Amino acid sequence: MARKQKERVKVSKEAWKKAVKIFRFLKPYRVKFSIGLIFLLLSSASSMLFPGLMGKLIDADGSGSVGDLSNLSNINTVALVLFGVFIMQAFFSFFRILLFSQVTENMLADLRKFTYKQLIMLPMEFYNKHRVGELNSRISSDISLLQETFTTTVAEFLRQIFTIIAGIVFLSFYSGELTLLMLGVLPVVAISAVIFGKKVRGLAKQTQDEVANSNVIVEETLTAITAVKSFMNEQFEYLRYGATTDNIKKLGIKNAIWRGFFASFIILAMFGSIVLVIWYGMRLKIAGEISTGDLMSFIIYSVFVGASFGGIADLFTQIQKAVGATERLLEIIDEKTEDGVFDKNAIPEKLDSIIFTNTSFSYPSRADVPVLESINFEIKRGEKVAIVGPSGSGKSTLTNLLLQFYRGYEGSISLNGIELSTMPLAQVREHMGIVPQEVLLFGGSIRENIAYGNPSASQEEIEAAAKIANAEEFIVRFPTGYDTIVGERGVQLSGGQRQRIAIARAVLRDPALLILDEATSSLDSSSEALIQDALEKVMADRTNLIIAHRLSTVKNADKIIVLYHGKIVEVGTHDELLAIENGRYKELSQVQLA
Repeated sequence: MARKQKERVKVSKEAWKKAVKIFRFLKPYRVKFSIGLIFLLLSSASSMLFPGLMGKLIDADGSGSVGDLSNLSNINTVALVLFGVFIMQAFFSFFRILLFSQVTENMLADLRKFTYKQLIMLPMEFYNKHRVGELNSRISSDISLLQETFTTTVAEFLRQIFTIIAGIVFLSFYSGELTLLMLGVLPVVAISAVIFGKKVRGLAKQTQDEVANSNVIVEETLTAITAVKSFMNEQFEYLRYGATTDNIKKLGIKNAIWRGFFASFIILAMFGSIVLVIWYGMRLKIAGEISTGDLMSFIIYSVFVGASFGGIADLFTQIQKAVGATERLLEIIDEKTEDGVFDKNAIPEKLDSIIFTNTSFSYPSRADVPVLESINFEIKRGEKVAIVGPSGSGKSTLTNLLLQFYRGYEGSISLNGIELSTMPLAQVREHMGIVPQEVLLFGGSIRENIAYGNPSASQEEIEAAAKIANAEEFIVRFPTGYDTIVGERGVQLSGGQRQRIAIARAVLRDPALLILDEATSSLDSSSEALIQDALEKVMADRTNLIIAHRLSTVKNADKIIVLYHGKIVEVGTHDELLAIENGRYKELSQVQLA
């Protein structure tokens, strides 16, 4: 735990350098952003005219003047000028807010789309190391934090900086002695800001991490709500979420205490100095060294500068939070993505062969545990090849390698004589359609889920695919038919119904290679027979790979490959393998019959 915390601190030291990368998304809108900065400066400059003009207004009658007022000697004139300044400030402020908002919304829309595209293009190794709730928090909470920062906080921070600099210049113009007195506390405040800011930044980052953890718990609980309720673990999940929420609360309160100390110090130092300035200014006025109006202008400028110093610390804290959010987003943006996902050019119409040659593989997270060892076999066009074996023998891993979810394998996997890892992923996956063992449907309608295999398919094609998959018979029984909403992850449908929707989706894709990964595992015997008959028709003129645990589904395969502990131990037809005494296939068959 200590080491993890130390790593976080180390990363945060580089966060400012990394945060600059986020401005690449600002580049297309840099002209509009620059105009917004000009309006920001004009708005700030017009506001800085107010204290001086107020002093002139007080001295306009000449009673407190120590010099000539030139063309501002008339009260009405000064008042009109003040109203003109307010009108200008309102005009500049409107366009500053409008331009900054437009730039921010466009920038963050690009950032959201880029981050989402980056997420869906990342390899499977990335998802093995990160939880869905954490990633969801980054693309929602962290980008929302950036929205507030770029829309309001950055502009306000720059305005306060300008106010401080311009205010000090104006203060020096009115009285050097008073200005030095006013600035006497600034070094103490600056050092304190560094100390407090570092502490607040660390607490803010811890809070963000804890919020991400709480989002993960919500995601997991709602995703597995059936398991939660069946095991009556509502109380357990509530306590788990409550513990995380309490941590967020404690960190938030601790953060508030530090920020409160900082704010209190700023108030004491800044406004205490203002009282000191007024006291000393009155002494100078009595001595005739400053007029009433100039003293009033000096006091107002002092309030402006003091308020800016008081607010800039909190704004800086907000910017630090945004830097932390940027750091987490850049971890996704800088990840290496899969190549060629969107490159769908020059895809051959048919597959002639798929050949595994001395293929060995271990998952990156368990590099010391071999999953496949020296796999050698060929699938020819039009063949039905089945892969069987006990659980954990590596059957589904072969599918993952075919789809190039993982590329760090030894040996070779070739498609039409071309090594898969050298081909763009779109060319590889465009050939393939899969019916997975665990079917996860999207939360939309049945029509949308079937059409996911071919988004441009017509209603007639969707219905034809449903008929082949024997799905139409239950679809038409729903009151809304193909428009029936399946619910989150397809919870409104039974396991067998979800499986048939997945088969229809694969049929609609019309792939050159159809992969059935335990495709009938969720069906009862009668449904399985109907589906097998339909699949026989679908598989007639294409290459087929059948991953099966139930041997009844592979009897008619042209070739059956038996895997055991990641190795091929037997190859042959159903009858040939049953004839092998003490063979693995025969043993599996006898166990299932029993």
